[in-house]
Amino acid sequence: MLNGERLREERIAQNLTQEDMAKKLGITRQAYGNYETGKRDVDSQTLVKLAITLDVSVDYLLGLSKNKNNNTDKNSVLNNLNDLNQEEEMLIKLIISSWRKMKTE
Repeated sequence: MLNGERLREERIAQNLTQEDMAKKLGITRQAYGNYETGKRDVDSQTLVKLAITLDVSVDYLLGLSKNKNNNTDKNSVLNNLNDLNQEEEMLIKLIISSWRKMKTE
């Protein structure tokens, strides 16, 4: 569930009104206000729009992370790679190889 307090804090920090946010999302000011008060939960598409508009991570808006940053820490990504099975590891290597080849062409 969306953390309305974080949403409010980020909106205010960026000098945006509820009306500004509603216009950016294509909804009414009342509907947006309900996100901040927790009276209405947000769908996944709107959640992504909120994160992009406020330049914070979805996890931050959901209260799952204290990290506002959209960029994932490289070390945490690398630590998660240790949990891959052999098939997943091969797929990641194939993707990286294809990406590198595409960049050099």
